[in-house]
Amino acid sequence: MSVNVNVYTDFNKGKISKHIYGHFSEHLGRCIYEGLWVGEDSTIPNTDGIRNDVLEALKELNIPVLRWPGGCFADEYHWKDGIGPRENRKRMVNTHWGGVVENNHFGTHEFMRLCELLDTEPYICGNVGSGTIQEMSEWVEYMTFDGESPMSAWRQKNGKKDPWKLKYFGVGNENWGCGGNMRPEYYADLYRRYQTYVRNYGDNKIYRIAGGANVDDFNWTNVLMREAAHLMDGLSLHYYVHPGGWLNKGSALDPKEQTWFITMQKSFHMDTLISKHATIMDKYDPEKRIGMIIDEWGTWFDVEPGTNPGFLFQQNTIRDAVVAGLHFNIFHEHNDRVHMANIAQMVNVLQAMILTEGDKIVKTPTYHVFNMYKVHQDAERLAIKQAEDTYEFGGETLPRVSTTASKNSKGEINISLCHIDPSEETTVSLNLQGLTELNHVTGSIITASELNAHNTFDQPHNVTAEAYSNFTQQGTTLTLTVPPASVLTLTIS
Repeated sequence: MSVNVNVYTDFNKGKISKHIYGHFSEHLGRCIYEGLWVGEDSTIPNTDGIRNDVLEALKELNIPVLRWPGGCFADEYHWKDGIGPRENRKRMVNTHWGGVVENNHFGTHEFMRLCELLDTEPYICGNVGSGTIQEMSEWVEYMTFDGESPMSAWRQKNGKKDPWKLKYFGVGNENWGCGGNMRPEYYADLYRRYQTYVRNYGDNKIYRIAGGANVDDFNWTNVLMREAAHLMDGLSLHYYVHPGGWLNKGSALDPKEQTWFITMQKSFHMDTLISKHATIMDKYDPEKRIGMIIDEWGTWFDVEPGTNPGFLFQQNTIRDAVVAGLHFNIFHEHNDRVHMANIAQMVNVLQAMILTEGDKIVKTPTYHVFNMYKVHQDAERLAIKQAEDTYEFGGETLPRVSTTASKNSKGEINISLCHIDPSEETTVSLNLQGLTELNHVTGSIITASELNAHNTFDQPHNVTAEAYSNFTQQGTTLTLTVPPASVLTLTIS
């Protein structure tokens, strides 16, 4: 099998927003508690209650933005329960996720501290489903007002003299479902009303994100854009890949090729969804001022046997790694509209970067793809022309190789490929148009011989990124031998 790819190194297609590499952390299962927050008194080494081993691993990824506190949890979250002395904070039931007690020990101050330690921008999701306008307005005032007011005085009393910088604020979450089961017309009116009181204080300017559609609900996008486009900066979209469907999603460790093919097929569907929602947005916003915010995406499988069904804990395999790479390539392709994407979720939930067990952690194959792809953050996307070659299964076909390329501020060219054929290697001929020589080429790859290969606490390096050098060079053409089921990134000086 062979594929020819032309990369036009002098033909830029616009900047790839670094916020495409965002993450999501919800009060769900063991994402916040145990995964990120262990408390100052824990025997697990921590900084202000946040575990050091997870911090160190996440900082390596250059995470640009982090969404919190939900998700569906945000639809019943009342921020005043999560500030002040922890021993006095309200204990509540996490009705959405597992019915466990939520002690609110991780609240606004702890989340902002996490963002400071990760050097990432906070993205707060406000409560429209069960919260009030006053509550949302006062939360923004509490976090960002630098003057005399009841909320700023309260913040200072709780130990934070200066306000935080906050750019991204979501006005509601999944208001078509867990956020209130609303009609788009009703939510559009609520959005217009709530966002009015999400104020800019001083030089802090809020980027307001409206709650967008579920998967292919194009009518939702049309109504929101028609009724409220002039009052929003971003509009969200949620889409998950579950090969067996919503009710029986399938096992994360299913080794069958049929499941592999369906998973890849559903990953490519993200391209169709973005194209169709973007076409509607173009009708009302032809200048593309409003960003598409894909603030929940990733794989969603059945929970691991023996775990709490409400905790959404799943393993992570080479299949997840290829899914992550495919999504990045698709987001890059739509860099004129997609401003942000947040994988669900950061630790111990769904397609996570890191899994923890007590004081142990393991980096997942998805983690390594995020690390390989970070070179594309804020780089200029390069034009590509690729000859068609397909991977066939059961009479259906998909592109065999998905490719993206960018040039960073140092002039380095980074090319990433996802090879979705799970059984045959492919020879890829990369022709770098516009260059006269290739001074230095380095690469990294993640692959596995078994389709359910994954990392465990006993074998944490079973599937990991390794140096890649299985290529030859002739002039400005590289000929790569790419193994099945793999993701690779090349850097060309």
